[in-house]
Amino acid sequence: MKARYKSSRSVVAVILIIAVILGFAVDLYIIQIRDNAYYAQQNNTVDTYVVPIEAARGEIVDRNGNSLVTNRQGNSIILNAVYFPSAEDNEQRNRIIYNLIQLFESNGEEYARNLPLEFDRSGNIQFTDDEDAEQDIEAMKSADMLNLQPYATAQNCYDAVMEKYGIEGYDAETALKIGNIRYELTRLLFSYENPVTIADDVSDETVAKIKEDQTTYLGADVKVVAYREYVDSTVAPHILGTVRKINADEYEERKDDGYGIDDQIGESGIEQAMESELRGTPGELTITVDKDGNITEEVTKEPVQGNTVVLTIDRDLQVLAQNKLKEICDEVDESSSAGAVVVEDCNSGEILAAASYPTFNLNDYYDKYDELSSNSRNPLWSRFALGTYAPGSTFKPVTAVAALEAGTITADTTYVCVGQQVFYGQPFQCLNGNAHGTENVRTALRDSCNMFFYNTALDTGITIIDEYAEAFGLGQSTGIEIAEATGNISSPENRENAGGVWRIGDTMLTAIGQSDNLFTPLQLSNYCSTIANGGTRYELHLVKSIIDTSSGIVNEKSIVEAETLDLSQNTLDNVHQGMRMVATSGGPGYIFNNLDTEVACKTGTSEVVVNGVKRNNGFLITYAPYDNPEIAVSSVVELAGSGTETAEITSAIIDYWYQNNTDAKTNQKAGTLL
Repeated sequence: MKARYKSSRSVVAVILIIAVILGFAVDLYIIQIRDNAYYAQQNNTVDTYVVPIEAARGEIVDRNGNSLVTNRQGNSIILNAVYFPSAEDNEQRNRIIYNLIQLFESNGEEYARNLPLEFDRSGNIQFTDDEDAEQDIEAMKSADMLNLQPYATAQNCYDAVMEKYGIEGYDAETALKIGNIRYELTRLLFSYENPVTIADDVSDETVAKIKEDQTTYLGADVKVVAYREYVDSTVAPHILGTVRKINADEYEERKDDGYGIDDQIGESGIEQAMESELRGTPGELTITVDKDGNITEEVTKEPVQGNTVVLTIDRDLQVLAQNKLKEICDEVDESSSAGAVVVEDCNSGEILAAASYPTFNLNDYYDKYDELSSNSRNPLWSRFALGTYAPGSTFKPVTAVAALEAGTITADTTYVCVGQQVFYGQPFQCLNGNAHGTENVRTALRDSCNMFFYNTALDTGITIIDEYAEAFGLGQSTGIEIAEATGNISSPENRENAGGVWRIGDTMLTAIGQSDNLFTPLQLSNYCSTIANGGTRYELHLVKSIIDTSSGIVNEKSIVEAETLDLSQNTLDNVHQGMRMVATSGGPGYIFNNLDTEVACKTGTSEVVVNGVKRNNGFLITYAPYDNPEIAVSSVVELAGSGTETAEITSAIIDYWYQNNTDAKTNQKAGTLL
């Protein structure tokens, strides 16, 4: 019995051994034969990382293909986590960063300094004091960074930086410099997949030193970058706009769209408005590290440059408009005057030029930002798009159209102007107290007779006047791609919404462009265009077309009709004739009569108080040629005294356009740079 039991156990043991051997044999077959390639790869590769390759932004050209914004190649210095010491090795990390700082400073390079801490003249640590300091300090104290209480002092923050990154053995100022770069790595989520830029646009000498000595600068690498370059950095800065590094909030919003935390993004102007077209498609660099620590890199996806944006502006006309605007503003008051001018194709809504003065240089924007932003004359402010002005008598054609269309006046209606008249117990006077005598709508436009339009306003009413002002696009968005102000139409509703009271005198003042009327030069040019072309208001636009980088296909911008005013020919004839009379026998006649091209216009002034002194801003809206309108020009010169003083700007623009712009040019595909 005992022998049989032992025999059974032996059999079971043998069976188990055979089963185990068979199991190993099957596994060996799978690993060595069936799935040999897969397991060989797994054995050789420890990790694979994908690093984005930045694509160059698209170029910006004018309507004739002249380059305005291009790219140039430069070098940035990055830290690459694949080669850089691990986060546990603070001593080695700090030593390498110290070496890099010495190199940067010896070669005059700027490097990352986003830690909002600095030493004062007495050697005490303090928070930095700049525009974004409060937000930066809050981010520094956050749980993701130093994890300090909101009430932590600058010294508390400095001590936390020293402790967090183990910065020892360095003097205080050097330690803070090292802390800046260590903080940058944390802030920008330094990892194998995310190298961090610590110095931009460095010299060839710095590049050579780092490439030659990979031991001293272990983990530092050179990244070829496309930097924005301007053919002329003074041309159309308010239109072109600026680019900058993406901020934390923008990154959170856009990271799912492929944006990296260190990417560039359009900040203003066309750079911002056309971000989706100008931003290229990033490429991919695949990094593999095998079991022996060997590193290989391969570009697995090439970056694609962004599309080319073709603007509606004419570069040479833009330069002329800028120069002439500056000249006239400086003649008026070199220390205080400012202004804007807009040139529009009145049959499409294309902006041919738009200038604001004072202005700035795009190359100096970041270096001189504090100086520019604190300048009392606001050179960064786009007066043609964001400046809102009481338009003065340039509004009178609106009143004329409204009254003629409503039938409250006709071509033969007259009022007698004696220079001053009492309405509802209040004295109102004509321009400069002049007595114009008997005026009809045409001569009233020529003479800018307030009395005629006061009486017209009382007969017509504010509701009808405002209806036509809105139809002309005043006090509304023009549809332009860049940031703009909407302004304000003078109306009982708007006054009451602001907590005020509307009186009959406001209806009269509205009719001559005063009261609460506030419009931008863009709106004034568009309104003038609508009068010129017979009643079609187009959406304004600065983008003419997009050239696809990959295919070369040109996608033209659609012309959009925003409003069609069904104006009678009688109304148009009367208003056109009145505006023509302003150009021939009104104030600007001595300038416009010297042009080879016939024009029609309307001047305007509005009173402002500067340092307690009453002065006037000057306005002018003009279209040309008179018989077959093609372009409209609006201009404002602050403190000019009258609209006539702006006529030299308009005259120069019209003379250029019709004397020097006879040969159309075709768009040219811009070069590429990756």
